[in-house]
Amino acid sequence: TLCCFQVIRCRAAVAWAVGKPLSVEEVEVAPPKAREVRVKIVSAGICCTDNHVLGGFFPNLEFPIIPGHEGAGIVESIGEGVTFVKPGDKVIPLCIPQCGECSFCLNPDSNFCIKSHLCEPQNLMPDKTSRFTCKGKQIHHFLWASTFAEYTVMPEYAVARIDAATPLEKVCVLGCAFPTGYGAAINTAKVKPGSTCAIFGLGGVGLSVVIGCKVAGASRIIAIDINKDKFAKAKELGATDCINPKDLTKPIQEVLTEMTGYGVDYSFEAIGNKDTLIAALAACNMNTGVCVVIGEVPAGALVSFDPMLLLTGRTWKGTPLGGWKMRDSIPKLVTGYLEKKFNPDLLITHTLPIAEVNKGFELLRGGKR
Repeated sequence: TLCCFQVIRCRAAVAWAVGKPLSVEEVEVAPPKAREVRVKIVSAGICCTDNHVLGGFFPNLEFPIIPGHEGAGIVESIGEGVTFVKPGDKVIPLCIPQCGECSFCLNPDSNFCIKSHLCEPQNLMPDKTSRFTCKGKQIHHFLWASTFAEYTVMPEYAVARIDAATPLEKVCVLGCAFPTGYGAAINTAKVKPGSTCAIFGLGGVGLSVVIGCKVAGASRIIAIDINKDKFAKAKELGATDCINPKDLTKPIQEVLTEMTGYGVDYSFEAIGNKDTLIAALAACNMNTGVCVVIGEVPAGALVSFDPMLLLTGRTWKGTPLGGWKMRDSIPKLVTGYLEKKFNPDLLITHTLPIAEVNKGFELLRGGKR
């Protein structure tokens, strides 16, 4: 079935410039071109990465832009040559695409794709044009997802088809926050049963790390945040200890080392703060410890550290979206959710209409999510 080649007018939250609140506008969404898909977004999550967009953390983004990269929706129409999905399919947009053709996609040990934003900006569709206009102006895409629009267009290889029984209002977090944190524990760190783990930052990603460590069989899961209101949910998800660094008289890495003997087996930084990056590295076992970097620091930020922290044997590694090959893995994660193998529903703190999107960002910045 080919698309009906009609422009759709709908609402979208547009970022007109860095540092400005989002503006809910009527936008025109062009039909998909060849190998593109137009999706009706049913639910979208607000991620810290979207807040970084508004703050100008990413210098290669172009404004005006429609942010949002966590979402779930239904295929409305498809362009010529699309075979992976059809109208009516439930899908999750992929903020790291999986083209299936590049050297990264063909490498079984990689979940990266040469078409992702870190290699080539995804401000426009692959043909270097936009499918969004507003007030006569071209509006840029964000990671080919732009889930803060009621309808969005993306390449076929940037969507994953999911089970028809999936509740779309719940699974938008499976587009970024949950797979990133859960996969950081399961895929990147490869947490072993009986191990000790420390998670710095208890937002949606950090709490997903807690879930991953629990599923992997960690015996001690230490959750760290300066907001004590996060602790009850962390414990509900599997944390055995909760620490507020503000209550300590020593650096957190020293406290963690004292608690565990020689440091934790695995540490995870889910904030994007230069100081906690070093603390997380220093907190893990000096020889066999693994520290996983998840949080995004501002573009161009430099971190100074003592190389001896690595020379003794520690491993320091990053993880894009938890190491999942997204188009292959998201449907399997959705199946795991439907089978109640894990419960990311607890990551959802508020449900708001698109008209209140700025309130959502206020809640995020205030630590209320």
